[in-house]
Amino acid sequence: MTYVKTTLQHSIDIDAIITLHYFEYMKNFEFKGESHNFWEFLYVDKGTVTVRADDTWTTLYTGDIIFHQPNEFHAIKSIGKDSPNLVVMSFTSSSQAMSFFVNKSFTLSMEERAMISRIITEGRHTLATPMHIPSVEQVQLKEHAPFGSQQMILLYLEMFLITLIREHQEESGASIQHKSSPEKESAGQERLSEILKYLEYHICEKLTVKDICNEFSMSRSAVQLLFHEQLNCGVIDYFNQMKIQRAKDIIRDGSMNLTEIAYFLSYSSLPYFSKQFRLATGMSPSAYASSIKGITDAVYEAGERNRDL
Repeated sequence: MTYVKTTLQHSIDIDAIITLHYFEYMKNFEFKGESHNFWEFLYVDKGTVTVRADDTWTTLYTGDIIFHQPNEFHAIKSIGKDSPNLVVMSFTSSSQAMSFFVNKSFTLSMEERAMISRIITEGRHTLATPMHIPSVEQVQLKEHAPFGSQQMILLYLEMFLITLIREHQEESGASIQHKSSPEKESAGQERLSEILKYLEYHICEKLTVKDICNEFSMSRSAVQLLFHEQLNCGVIDYFNQMKIQRAKDIIRDGSMNLTEIAYFLSYSSLPYFSKQFRLATGMSPSAYASSIKGITDAVYEAGERNRDL
Protein backbone atom coordinates (compact mmCIF):
# COMPACT_ATOMS: atom_id res chain seq x y z
CA MET A 1 0.00 0.00 0.00
CA THR A 2 1.34 3.40 -0.99
CA TYR A 3 0.52 6.36 1.22
CA VAL A 4 0.50 9.87 -0.20
CA LYS A 5 0.62 12.92 2.01
CA THR A 6 -2.00 15.66 1.72
CA THR A 7 -0.88 19.21 2.40
CA LEU A 8 -3.61 21.15 4.23
CA GLN A 9 -4.28 24.75 3.36
CA HIS A 10 -3.91 27.58 5.89
CA SER A 11 -6.86 29.91 5.34
CA ILE A 12 -5.63 32.48 7.87
CA ASP A 13 -2.08 32.91 9.12
CA ILE A 14 -1.19 35.37 11.86
CA ASP A 15 2.34 36.62 11.34
CA ALA A 16 2.80 38.38 14.69
CA ILE A 17 0.91 40.11 17.47
CA ILE A 18 1.49 43.77 18.25
CA THR A 19 -0.54 44.32 21.43
CA LEU A 20 -2.96 42.46 23.66
CA HIS A 21 -4.83 44.60 26.18
CA TYR A 22 -7.69 44.27 28.64
CA PHE A 23 -8.62 47.80 29.72
CA GLU A 24 -10.94 48.88 32.53
CA TYR A 25 -11.56 52.49 31.60
CA MET A 26 -13.12 55.38 33.48
CA LYS A 27 -16.70 56.04 32.41
CA ASN A 28 -15.90 59.36 30.70
CA PHE A 29 -12.78 58.37 28.80
CA GLU A 30 -12.14 59.40 25.22
CA PHE A 31 -9.38 58.35 22.82
CA LYS A 32 -8.92 60.91 20.05
CA GLY A 33 -7.78 58.35 17.51
CA GLU A 34 -4.92 56.89 15.51
CA SER A 35 -4.15 54.78 12.46
CA HIS A 36 -1.48 52.10 11.98
CA ASN A 37 -0.41 49.54 9.39
CA PHE A 38 -1.75 46.44 11.12
CA TRP A 39 -5.10 44.87 12.04
CA GLU A 40 -6.89 45.54 15.31
CA PHE A 41 -10.10 44.38 16.92
CA LEU A 42 -11.92 45.94 19.86
CA TYR A 43 -14.30 43.83 21.94
CA VAL A 44 -16.65 45.32 24.56
CA ASP A 45 -16.68 43.06 27.60
CA LYS A 46 -18.80 45.49 29.62
CA GLY A 47 -20.45 48.86 29.06
CA THR A 48 -21.13 50.96 25.99
CA VAL A 49 -18.80 52.86 23.68
CA THR A 50 -19.05 54.62 20.36
CA VAL A 51 -16.28 53.89 17.88
CA ARG A 52 -15.19 55.89 14.87
CA ALA A 53 -13.82 54.08 11.81
CA ASP A 54 -12.74 56.72 9.30
CA ASP A 55 -15.94 58.84 9.07
CA THR A 56 -18.45 56.31 10.46
CA TRP A 57 -19.55 56.10 14.09
CA THR A 58 -20.76 52.76 15.48
CA THR A 59 -22.18 52.24 18.98
CA LEU A 60 -21.03 49.01 20.62
CA TYR A 61 -22.61 47.32 23.63
CA THR A 62 -21.54 44.44 25.81
CA GLY A 63 -20.70 41.48 23.57
CA ASP A 64 -19.98 43.55 20.44
CA ILE A 65 -16.73 43.54 18.46
CA ILE A 66 -15.40 45.77 15.68
CA PHE A 67 -12.42 45.32 13.35
CA HIS A 68 -10.10 48.02 12.04
CA GLN A 69 -8.17 47.27 8.88
CA PRO A 70 -4.58 48.52 8.41
CA ASN A 71 -4.28 52.31 8.01
CA GLU A 72 -7.90 52.94 9.01
CA PHE A 73 -8.28 55.91 11.34
CA HIS A 74 -10.19 54.93 14.49
CA ALA A 75 -11.22 56.62 17.72
CA ILE A 76 -13.34 55.66 20.71
CA LYS A 77 -15.50 57.38 23.31
CA SER A 78 -17.36 56.03 26.33
CA ILE A 79 -21.08 56.89 26.46
CA GLY A 80 -23.65 56.25 29.15
CA LYS A 81 -23.03 56.00 32.88
CA ASP A 82 -21.11 52.72 33.16
CA SER A 83 -17.33 52.27 33.00
CA PRO A 84 -16.46 50.10 29.97
CA ASN A 85 -14.15 47.09 29.96
CA LEU A 86 -12.51 46.51 26.58
CA VAL A 87 -10.30 43.88 24.95
CA VAL A 88 -8.03 45.29 22.25
CA MET A 89 -5.77 43.06 20.19
CA SER A 90 -3.63 44.08 17.23
CA PHE A 91 -1.75 41.79 14.89
CA THR A 92 -0.33 41.38 11.39
CA SER A 93 -1.62 39.06 8.72
CA SER A 94 -1.18 38.96 4.96
CA SER A 95 -3.89 36.33 4.42
CA GLN A 96 -6.42 37.21 1.72
CA ALA A 97 -9.27 35.94 3.93
CA MET A 98 -8.74 38.91 6.26
CA SER A 99 -10.57 41.08 3.70
CA PHE A 100 -13.76 39.63 5.20
CA PHE A 101 -13.26 41.84 8.26
CA VAL A 102 -13.09 45.16 6.40
CA ASN A 103 -15.81 47.44 7.81
CA LYS A 104 -17.19 44.62 9.94
CA SER A 105 -18.64 44.52 13.45
CA PHE A 106 -20.59 41.72 15.12
CA THR A 107 -22.38 40.68 18.26
CA LEU A 108 -20.50 37.61 19.48
CA SER A 109 -22.03 34.33 20.57
CA MET A 110 -21.04 32.78 23.90
CA GLU A 111 -18.74 30.37 22.04
CA GLU A 112 -16.99 33.26 20.31
CA ARG A 113 -16.66 35.18 23.58
CA ALA A 114 -15.11 32.07 25.15
CA MET A 115 -12.45 32.09 22.42
CA ILE A 116 -11.45 35.62 23.39
CA SER A 117 -11.28 34.44 27.00
CA ARG A 118 -8.82 31.73 25.96
CA ILE A 119 -6.63 34.30 24.19
CA ILE A 120 -6.60 36.52 27.28
CA THR A 121 -5.88 33.60 29.61
CA GLU A 122 -3.00 32.36 27.46
CA GLY A 123 -1.73 35.92 27.17
CA ARG A 124 -1.58 36.23 30.95
CA HIS A 125 0.56 33.10 31.11
CA THR A 126 2.81 34.24 28.26
CA LEU A 127 3.31 38.00 28.39
CA ALA A 128 5.38 39.86 30.97
CA THR A 129 3.94 43.27 30.09
CA PRO A 130 0.69 44.18 31.89
CA MET A 131 -2.48 44.11 29.82
CA HIS A 132 -4.20 47.02 31.54
CA ILE A 133 -1.71 49.78 30.66
CA PRO A 134 -2.61 51.58 27.38
CA SER A 135 0.91 52.98 26.88
CA VAL A 136 2.40 49.52 26.25
CA GLU A 137 3.25 49.40 22.55
CA GLN A 138 5.39 46.25 22.51
CA VAL A 139 4.63 43.12 24.48
CA GLN A 140 7.43 41.38 26.35
CA LEU A 141 7.53 37.61 26.82
CA LYS A 142 7.91 35.84 30.16
CA GLU A 143 11.07 33.81 30.62
CA HIS A 144 9.30 30.76 32.03
CA ALA A 145 5.97 30.66 30.23
CA PRO A 146 4.20 27.30 29.77
CA PHE A 147 5.39 25.16 26.89
CA GLY A 148 3.92 26.26 23.56
CA SER A 149 2.10 29.25 25.03
CA GLN A 150 3.23 31.67 22.31
CA GLN A 151 1.96 29.33 19.61
CA MET A 152 -1.29 28.82 21.52
CA ILE A 153 -2.03 32.55 21.32
CA LEU A 154 -1.61 32.44 17.55
CA LEU A 155 -3.69 29.28 17.22
CA TYR A 156 -6.50 30.64 19.39
CA LEU A 157 -6.56 33.89 17.40
CA GLU A 158 -6.58 32.06 14.06
CA MET A 159 -9.36 29.76 15.25
CA PHE A 160 -11.35 32.78 16.47
CA LEU A 161 -11.08 34.56 13.12
CA ILE A 162 -11.97 31.44 11.14
CA THR A 163 -15.00 30.86 13.37
CA LEU A 164 -16.21 34.44 12.82
CA ILE A 165 -16.01 34.04 9.05
CA ARG A 166 -17.92 30.76 9.21
CA GLU A 167 -20.64 32.04 11.52
CA HIS A 168 -21.14 35.53 10.08
CA GLN A 169 -20.45 35.14 6.35
CA GLU A 170 -24.18 35.25 5.51
CA GLU A 171 -24.54 38.71 7.02
CA SER A 172 -24.40 41.55 4.54
CA GLY A 173 -22.30 44.50 5.62
CA ALA A 174 -21.74 45.18 9.30
CA SER A 175 -24.21 43.23 11.42
CA ILE A 176 -24.40 45.96 14.04
CA GLN A 177 -26.71 48.69 12.78
CA HIS A 178 -26.80 51.11 15.74
CA LYS A 179 -24.78 53.89 14.09
CA SER A 180 -24.85 57.61 14.82
CA SER A 181 -22.82 60.40 16.33
CA PRO A 182 -22.14 60.36 20.11
CA GLU A 183 -24.47 63.33 20.61
CA LYS A 184 -27.48 61.58 19.08
CA GLU A 185 -26.86 58.43 21.10
CA SER A 186 -26.44 60.03 24.52
CA ALA A 187 -30.10 60.74 25.43
CA GLY A 188 -31.39 57.27 24.58
CA GLN A 189 -28.31 55.70 26.11
CA GLU A 190 -28.84 57.49 29.43
CA ARG A 191 -32.42 56.22 29.65
CA LEU A 192 -31.27 52.73 28.65
CA SER A 193 -28.57 52.85 31.31
CA GLU A 194 -31.16 53.77 33.96
CA ILE A 195 -33.37 50.84 32.96
CA LEU A 196 -30.43 48.42 32.92
CA LYS A 197 -29.47 49.48 36.43
CA TYR A 198 -33.07 48.94 37.51
CA LEU A 199 -33.03 45.45 35.98
CA GLU A 200 -29.73 44.68 37.69
CA TYR A 201 -31.10 45.82 41.06
CA HIS A 202 -34.14 43.57 40.62
CA ILE A 203 -32.26 40.64 39.08
CA CYS A 204 -33.59 38.26 41.74
CA GLU A 205 -37.23 39.15 41.12
CA LYS A 206 -39.85 38.42 38.49
CA LEU A 207 -40.39 41.54 36.39
CA THR A 208 -42.92 42.26 33.64
CA VAL A 209 -42.88 44.88 30.91
CA LYS A 210 -45.66 46.64 32.82
CA ASP A 211 -43.47 46.89 35.94
CA ILE A 212 -40.72 48.55 33.91
CA CYS A 213 -43.11 50.90 32.12
CA ASN A 214 -44.63 52.03 35.42
CA GLU A 215 -41.21 52.61 36.99
CA PHE A 216 -40.01 54.88 34.16
CA SER A 217 -43.35 56.37 33.04
CA MET A 218 -42.90 54.99 29.54
CA SER A 219 -45.31 53.24 27.23
CA ARG A 220 -44.81 49.59 26.37
CA SER A 221 -44.03 50.47 22.76
CA ALA A 222 -41.44 53.08 23.80
CA VAL A 223 -39.61 50.62 26.07
CA GLN A 224 -39.61 47.88 23.46
CA LEU A 225 -38.49 50.28 20.72
CA LEU A 226 -35.61 51.51 22.88
CA PHE A 227 -34.35 47.98 23.53
CA HIS A 228 -34.79 46.81 19.96
CA GLU A 229 -32.97 49.86 18.60
CA GLN A 230 -30.14 49.72 21.12
CA LEU A 231 -29.79 46.01 21.96
CA ASN A 232 -31.66 44.19 19.19
CA CYS A 233 -33.98 42.38 21.61
CA GLY A 234 -36.97 42.95 23.86
CA VAL A 235 -36.60 44.17 27.43
CA ILE A 236 -37.71 40.88 29.03
CA ASP A 237 -35.46 38.93 26.67
CA TYR A 238 -32.56 41.05 27.87
CA PHE A 239 -33.59 40.66 31.52
CA ASN A 240 -33.62 36.89 31.05
CA GLN A 241 -30.12 37.08 29.54
CA MET A 242 -28.99 39.00 32.63
CA LYS A 243 -30.40 36.28 34.87
CA ILE A 244 -28.54 33.58 32.95
CA GLN A 245 -25.32 35.60 33.15
CA ARG A 246 -25.77 35.98 36.91
CA ALA A 247 -26.42 32.23 37.17
CA LYS A 248 -23.17 31.55 35.30
CA ASP A 249 -21.27 33.86 37.67
CA ILE A 250 -22.66 32.01 40.69
CA ILE A 251 -21.89 28.61 39.16
CA ARG A 252 -18.26 29.64 38.62
CA ASP A 253 -18.12 31.03 42.14
CA GLY A 254 -19.43 27.79 43.62
CA SER A 255 -21.30 29.54 46.44
CA MET A 256 -24.70 27.93 45.69
CA ASN A 257 -25.96 24.65 44.30
CA LEU A 258 -28.28 24.64 41.28
CA THR A 259 -31.47 24.45 43.35
CA GLU A 260 -30.37 27.45 45.40
CA ILE A 261 -29.51 29.40 42.24
CA ALA A 262 -32.94 28.70 40.74
CA TYR A 263 -34.65 29.91 43.93
CA PHE A 264 -32.34 32.92 44.27
CA LEU A 265 -33.17 34.13 40.73
CA SER A 266 -36.93 33.47 41.15
CA TYR A 267 -37.27 30.61 38.68
CA SER A 268 -40.38 28.56 39.38
CA SER A 269 -38.47 25.29 39.58
CA LEU A 270 -35.06 23.74 38.99
CA PRO A 271 -36.23 22.00 35.76
CA TYR A 272 -37.51 25.32 34.39
CA PHE A 273 -34.24 27.05 35.30
CA SER A 274 -32.26 24.25 33.61
CA LYS A 275 -34.42 24.51 30.49
CA GLN A 276 -33.92 28.29 30.23
CA PHE A 277 -30.19 27.93 30.87
CA ARG A 278 -29.89 25.32 28.13
CA LEU A 279 -31.82 27.49 25.66
CA ALA A 280 -29.50 30.43 26.36
CA THR A 281 -26.15 28.60 26.43
CA GLY A 282 -26.67 25.34 24.59
CA MET A 283 -25.76 23.29 27.64
CA SER A 284 -27.20 22.36 31.00
CA PRO A 285 -26.08 24.21 34.15
CA SER A 286 -24.14 21.15 35.34
CA ALA A 287 -22.43 20.78 31.94
CA TYR A 288 -21.52 24.47 32.00
CA ALA A 289 -19.96 24.06 35.44
CA SER A 290 -17.47 21.54 34.05
CA SER A 291 -16.93 23.20 30.65
CA ILE A 292 -14.09 25.33 29.37
CA LYS A 293 -16.44 28.31 29.31
CA GLY A 294 -17.08 27.99 33.00
CA ILE A 295 -13.58 27.27 34.29
CA THR A 296 -11.27 29.44 32.14
CA ASP A 297 -11.04 32.29 34.64
CA ALA A 298 -11.07 29.95 37.63
CA VAL A 299 -8.06 28.02 36.31
CA TYR A 300 -6.09 31.19 35.74
CA GLU A 301 -6.95 32.65 39.14
CA ALA A 302 -5.96 29.44 40.88
CA GLY A 303 -2.64 29.47 39.05
CA GLU A 304 -1.96 33.04 40.09
CA ARG A 305 -2.73 32.20 43.75
CA ASN A 306 -0.32 29.27 43.62
CA ARG A 307 2.42 31.50 42.21
CA ASP A 308 1.87 34.02 45.01
CA LEU A 309 2.27 31.24 47.58
